[in-house]
Amino acid sequence: MKFLVLALCIAAASAAVTPMSADQLALFKSSWNTVKHNEVDILYAVFKANPDIQAKFPQFAGKDLDSIKDSADFAVHSGRIVGFFSEVIGLIGNPENRPALKTLIDGLASSHKARGIEKAQFEEFRASLVDYLSHHLDWNDTMKSTWDLALNNMFFYILHALEVAQ
Repeated sequence: MKFLVLALCIAAASAAVTPMSADQLALFKSSWNTVKHNEVDILYAVFKANPDIQAKFPQFAGKDLDSIKDSADFAVHSGRIVGFFSEVIGLIGNPENRPALKTLIDGLASSHKARGIEKAQFEEFRASLVDYLSHHLDWNDTMKSTWDLALNNMFFYILHALEVAQ
């Protein structure tokens, strides 16, 4: 019975995900490689746009964002968040990596659900990330549609995992 439920979940998830072309995948990965070393700036942009997200981090809650931006704690946590995305993006595109992707995404969902992080905050994070990218990449219609497709796929899995996380 568990196998049947798992098979149905995988089938439903696969139906909601749109495959990326080789060109889209290459653009997605290469453009991420352009900004992935800007960890602090990315997290700063997310927190600046969404103080409610900053408030979910005990070490940053209630603190002035500009005063913590250059701290070691902020740099370390920025590295963790951006590193997660780098790891996921690095695995995308190879079907053999699906179990690893599932493990990463399930772990993210489980740890965030336990801390009361809701779907809306993931969506806020996504919007802020896209805003950051649109100002730091050669943003055009092709780049936008590639990132929309990639993030639609990624966040479909993330939000689904958040729903079913224990």
